[in-house]
Amino acid sequence: MTVQPKATISIAASALPKVAWGEGLSVYDTNGKRYIDGSGGPAVYCLGHGNREVNAAIAAQLDRIAHGYRYTFTSDPLEELTALVAGACGGGLTRMVFVSGGSEAVESALKIALQYHAARGDMTRRRFISRERSWHGNTLGALSISGFRERRAPYEGALIEGGALISPANAYRPPEGVAPDALPAWYAAEFEETILRIGPDAVAAFVFEPVVGAAGGVVPAPPGYAAAMRAVCDRYGVLMIADEVMCGAGRCGTWRALAHDGVEPDIMTVAKGLGGGFLPLGATVYHQRVAEPIDRVYGGVLTGHTFTGHTAACAAGVAVQTIMRRERLVERVHELGPVFMNLLRRELDGIEAVGDLRGRGFFVGVELVADRALKTPFDPAEKLYIRIRNAAFERGLICYPSGGNVDGTAGDTVILAPPYIATEAELEEIAVLFGLSLRSALAEIGAG
Repeated sequence: MTVQPKATISIAASALPKVAWGEGLSVYDTNGKRYIDGSGGPAVYCLGHGNREVNAAIAAQLDRIAHGYRYTFTSDPLEELTALVAGACGGGLTRMVFVSGGSEAVESALKIALQYHAARGDMTRRRFISRERSWHGNTLGALSISGFRERRAPYEGALIEGGALISPANAYRPPEGVAPDALPAWYAAEFEETILRIGPDAVAAFVFEPVVGAAGGVVPAPPGYAAAMRAVCDRYGVLMIADEVMCGAGRCGTWRALAHDGVEPDIMTVAKGLGGGFLPLGATVYHQRVAEPIDRVYGGVLTGHTFTGHTAACAAGVAVQTIMRRERLVERVHELGPVFMNLLRRELDGIEAVGDLRGRGFFVGVELVADRALKTPFDPAEKLYIRIRNAAFERGLICYPSGGNVDGTAGDTVILAPPYIATEAELEEIAVLFGLSLRSALAEIGAG
């Protein structure tokens, strides 16, 4: 008898189905199989798929001109999108650079922070503080401030040195002996100590996700955290950069995720929900107070690439943001978020391995544990998060799994982030399929 080798459990599948078309929350492969997009891909497709209004706006722009290079022309789509984003942000976040995606947005945020300090004569402020169990992107600069061991490992030795990683802000896994109401003060004290250790005149900015996405499995900061960290930033002249690439643009039920915490950053990155995946688009938004010294000394920010402010991509963003505002989709996410959470609670009831169910709006994370009382993660060799992904995909559900959220190696989480247009019936379908898939994956490792 021939013994077949054990199949490798990997997020990088050897053979993927070929996508054919999509409409709303439904995606079809070339064999005709339907999948319901329970995660908006990687939390991108806020309007779902195949929106004819957005497609028409892109086509109309392409009929005029695809791209006016930013050092030669401005354009109606760029100016309209600037006004829409500034209005959605409110306050002083009025200036922005449009880029091709989240990693590039973070890269630009770091450069704008450095240019701000240079414009003020603070050339010693070259270092960044960020957090463990965070993800800020795949470019070397963004990767250098990311606390995601699995994704950093192949590039160690070439990453930019000079930063520091502080503790993740996770109420489910707090520092030992720290009570919930004491968490903001504890984290702020650690942050301040890190600034003092590095040198108050050496730190350019603090970078964090208001709600951690891929690296943590949707981890909202504890109440009061953002305000406490903002106070430390202000005390030492450190800029606050809110990375809202995944959690922003309405995903959490407010256009700015950090608005939930009543805090305004100096610089903010946004991408996924900005253009809804119709064309590559992101933005680095910065406060007027950051712009003033830069404009005075340099005439403007020096970051950008060939396709910065791409005209057709901005036209797609204008269409997406116009629909979101007209249909009140951010408000809809805010209202239906608790409904979605309750549906998930119902379908996951009785599954002992569900350690934490958390999130805001249409951004929900499920953390799986081998022992609920001790919060012990499963053996990482089991690759439970990938098994869940495979079981869901087989049933026609797209979800977003991630591993290593506990210590960089162990920990299994799954993100559910449906498009903002999801009906209650579609939210229920996602919840039911996810419950079935989770039970199936747990049974595979004898934990059902």
